[in-house]
Amino acid sequence: MVGSDLVVFDQPAALARWSDLQRQSGKRVAIVPTMGALHDGHLSLVAEARRRADVVIVSIFVNPLQFDRRDDFDDYPRSIDDDLAICRKLGVDVVYAPVASTMYPDDFETHVEPGPLGDVLEGPPRPGHFRGVTTVVAKLFGAARPHVAIFGEKDYQQLRIIRRMAIDLDMQIEVVGAATVREPDGLAMSSRNRRLSSADRIAAVCVPRALAAMAAAYADGDLDCGHLQEIGRAVIAAEPRARLEQLTIVDADSLAPLSALDHTGGIGLALIAVWFGEIRLIDNRRFVG
Repeated sequence: MVGSDLVVFDQPAALARWSDLQRQSGKRVAIVPTMGALHDGHLSLVAEARRRADVVIVSIFVNPLQFDRRDDFDDYPRSIDDDLAICRKLGVDVVYAPVASTMYPDDFETHVEPGPLGDVLEGPPRPGHFRGVTTVVAKLFGAARPHVAIFGEKDYQQLRIIRRMAIDLDMQIEVVGAATVREPDGLAMSSRNRRLSSADRIAAVCVPRALAAMAAAYADGDLDCGHLQEIGRAVIAAEPRARLEQLTIVDADSLAPLSALDHTGGIGLALIAVWFGEIRLIDNRRFVG
């Protein structure tokens, strides 16, 4: 117990018992999975969870399985005391904060494969990442027993994969995507932003600017994905501190690459990944006909 209102569990069985009691009393349960270092983007996810459920669980666990680089895992910001204070202030009902040995004991063997949606875009350059995501989310769902789970749309491919997993494995969980929350200069909020140097933080605004330039060209009638991608790449190339890994326009449902957009109601999505030093930032933008 932390304070008088917030309950903290570190064991899955204890969380499951609590959640089952909520369900038995007729309450709707929501979970917001996080890796901590909470910011305003996470706060918006909690607010969305509160709108959709009676009780809210926030999980805080830096998942080693989804990191393809050990240094990224080691350097990932951890601020559990601050995170608990934020959750208490927001009126979160439960924080689930297991340790790695609880999630993955020595005899742990089972993993959840993400399927074809994990084999494209961010999948190949980050081997094992989405397998780690689906495995940990499946375990969080198993412990929390939620009716609804809230994820940010900034990690769009992740969102699509988790939705597919919930459907394919008959989890009976509504997976909701919440809009990306941005800094005043347009940069998508991320726990990794705090690891940027001051110069890289200034440079990082080229990411939303690239997406905005593409959206402006689309609004002016440019439907050619190759040309739109060239526009975005030019914005990134003009920033010497940025190193573009990926900029692709895909179908928002299948994640298949698109050669052209239209204005007939289809949804295209520009996905971008850019490095600033050792920090990798991602973002996306929809093109709605």
